[in-house]
Amino acid sequence: MSDNFINRRKFIANSALTLGGLFVADMALFGKATSSENTVQVGVIGTGKRGLGLINTIEKVSGLKVAACCDIIPENLHAAMAKADPKAKAYTDYEQLLADKNIDAVIIATPLYLHYPMAVAALSADKHVYVEKSMAFTIEQSLDLVKRVRNSRFVFQVGFQYRNFELYHKIKDVVNQGWIGDTYSFECQYNRNSDWRYPVNDPKLEKVINWRMYKDLCGGPLSELCAHQIDAVNYITNSHPIKVMGLGGIDYWKDGRETHDNVRTVYEYEHGIKATYTSVLSNAFNGYQIRILGNKATIEIERNKAYLYPEATKRTLGTVDGVTGATILNATQGERTEIEYLGPGEKMVEPTINALNDFADCIVNGNKPVSNVETGRDSAIAICMGLDAIETEKTQYWKPEYDMLS
Repeated sequence: MSDNFINRRKFIANSALTLGGLFVADMALFGKATSSENTVQVGVIGTGKRGLGLINTIEKVSGLKVAACCDIIPENLHAAMAKADPKAKAYTDYEQLLADKNIDAVIIATPLYLHYPMAVAALSADKHVYVEKSMAFTIEQSLDLVKRVRNSRFVFQVGFQYRNFELYHKIKDVVNQGWIGDTYSFECQYNRNSDWRYPVNDPKLEKVINWRMYKDLCGGPLSELCAHQIDAVNYITNSHPIKVMGLGGIDYWKDGRETHDNVRTVYEYEHGIKATYTSVLSNAFNGYQIRILGNKATIEIERNKAYLYPEATKRTLGTVDGVTGATILNATQGERTEIEYLGPGEKMVEPTINALNDFADCIVNGNKPVSNVETGRDSAIAICMGLDAIETEKTQYWKPEYDMLS
């Protein structure tokens, strides 16, 4: 372990690496042979809860191997090294990890405000990049990353794993085929009953560990929870919002935090589609849920399942049956039918496994990820617009220059 574990000069830059975790993956260049046995050597930057989870997931992905781990908290780093390849290297400075020529790619699982500078550094170091959501903290950073990725030879993937989830592929097909009607809206919630804090033994590490509490480090519930649903709606509608209004507050957890403990936003998309995103940290009822409302039916999405609720008008065989395979002659409102998205005998694959499989495949074959820098830009900007709407209590609009690189 290096002597510069936490020096004052790099403390702020390194601190946000902690709990979110720094996960870097060694990935080879297009057309260049990877390391032994054709395996992509991955470095993990940030080995907190999410980073450690990614390390565990990589064990289930063919073609990826954790060859290096980086974190500034010893307990996080030790836990990661116990899961990594026995020959993996340990780092406490992510720049040293990026300088390792044996690393092909990096997975960045750090606090939000570090995503952009680390992604830029990784691209400059000739690494493929998998960066956790959201890919950037500001609109300007998002636009700059698009330029940098397009001028590079490397794979750049954003950790919105639901784009790689068969359930959402099926839902997008159901919506596009008109099963719920021509007019629809979205109601999204991501609720918890928790203060979202972690214990801190050393007061100097408060912002390192509890970075989600501070506005200069992340955007609170909207950027850390609702972000997945914002990206899911962008994916299903194949678009981005054109304006947003929002409110938020610190009304329950009055513990010195700066980020909100409740947010409510309303986004408008093309063709009059509206989407509401709500997150409260004082009530976990129904937890994660998305409802898509059309004039013919409603879709209700839970974590790993989705249901179709027809409107009161009777449905003949072929309407509901065509979506789900159910043998229903007619239905009334409130009678739900599960939307089947797996074939006979198939088992659900955890979305992050699919996402990392996509990452490995794109590196080997030179393809573009499903969750790429352009889709990542659209979701990052949408999140920033929502945060600005909450902060200013004014409607925020999508600007034409955001599309200049589309």
